[in-house]
Amino acid sequence: MTDLRQRLAALQMHATAGLLDDIVGTATKKRFGPLQVLECVVESEERERRKRGLDRRNKRARLPKFKPMADFDWQWPTQIDRALVESVVALDFVEQAMNVVIVAPPGLGKTMIAQNVVHQAVLAGYSARFTTASELLLDLAAQDSPRALERRLRYYARFGVLAIDELGFLPHGGRNADLLYEVINRCYGKRSVVVTTNLPFAQWGTIFPNATCVTAIVERLVHRAEIVSLNGESYRVAEADREAKVRQAARVAKASANRKR
Repeated sequence: MTDLRQRLAALQMHATAGLLDDIVGTATKKRFGPLQVLECVVESEERERRKRGLDRRNKRARLPKFKPMADFDWQWPTQIDRALVESVVALDFVEQAMNVVIVAPPGLGKTMIAQNVVHQAVLAGYSARFTTASELLLDLAAQDSPRALERRLRYYARFGVLAIDELGFLPHGGRNADLLYEVINRCYGKRSVVVTTNLPFAQWGTIFPNATCVTAIVERLVHRAEIVSLNGESYRVAEADREAKVRQAARVAKASANRKR
């Protein structure tokens, strides 16, 4: 059995090697024939490979800790197309290599939506990556040779779903505009890009002052895209106010209890 395990491991059949005792025991107890034994082996390998594939995709996605859509407060935004958001999270846009642009003021959940899209893409078997606009552009700008830059551009363009968060929170130079254009252009019509931004398209010129390719970036993003617009007050600010009031009430109650002692 030890020799057989080693041979199975050498063949990269790690699941079967690890479950060999169980497979042999079950086959003996239930008097499996050769075909049933082979089915057990194949099923164990398929399960293990699905798990390893999911683990690899999760690692590549670089998702930070996030809230699931079950926690999304649909009543908070004053403007939201729930059916559209649910369609986006269900990945209805991916097969057609469409894009998604989520436009909303800060604190309304656009990052949360984008993170859930990436998570669902990973679960569905797509390669996906989550990054902020600043991280993406810093990474590309840091490449020290044309060949290195080409490798990184190919890296970002290979994902089935590439989510670029927080575009518009910081201004960037013309060089960064060119780099973003390269990423968007390489994905155009082949891969899906999800962008979150706090600025309407008419103001994207303020993100890349004096850049000549801003119009081209917008055109390629929105040509075949779902545009998700949210409006309302910041949920984070409201939540912080509620928590502050709870803490203040607790301090008042504590002080009152101390005075009565």
